Formats: sequence, structure tokens, C-alpha cells
Amino acid sequence: MTESIEKTTQINMLYDFYQPLLTAKQDLYMQLYYGDDYSLGEIAQLQQVSRQAVYDNLQRTVKILTNYEQQLHLYRNFQQREQLLQQLQKQVAQKYADDVDLKSIINELMKLE
Repeated sequence: MTESIEKTTQINMLYDFYQPLLTAKQDLYMQLYYGDDYSLGEIAQLQQVSRQAVYDNLQRTVKILTNYEQQLHLYRNFQQREQLLQQLQKQVAQKYADDVDLKSIINELMKLE
């Protein structure tokens, strides 16, 4: 299962947002494969199942994560907030560099993310 770094990063982000909604098995397989960099064969051996079973489980789980995102938009909204926060920081640095209160508010917003 070879994927581009960008796709893997997106899957990891979706996993971060929606991990609590996964079953224990889905969570374990995702953590081992994407988090701990286990191979399909290593997971199969560890779980005493076939490589195909691991592959199928991972594919289904990624599809589930994608479906969650299509309905809930947590990752998309996070990305948009991050982009807007960066724009806000830039504007404050350029136009309101001496405004301590405004900088404090931005810092508090950054902590929330």
C-alpha cells in the first residue's frame, strides 16, 4: 500500500480528528500502520490474520474517515481557521505591532488550536 506523503499526512490528520469514532481494531491497525510504521505483514503476524485482511481493514477505515470528514468537516474547518489565523497574525504584525491586547487575543486563539 504505497501512498504519497501528502495522502498519508491527510489520512493521519483525519485519524487525529476522528480516531474516537473508530472501533478498537480499526484504531489499532491505523496506529500500527500509519503511526508506528508497521508493515502489512508485521500487523498481520501480530494480529494473526492475513495481510489481505489488514489491507482490507485499513482501506475500509480510511474510507470511513473520509466519509466522516465529508459529513462533519472538522479537518477542513481546522485548515481554514489556521489559514485565517495566519492572515490575522500577519495583519497585526504589519498594522498593529504595538497593540499588546490584540497580540494577546491572537495568542489565546493559537492555544485553542
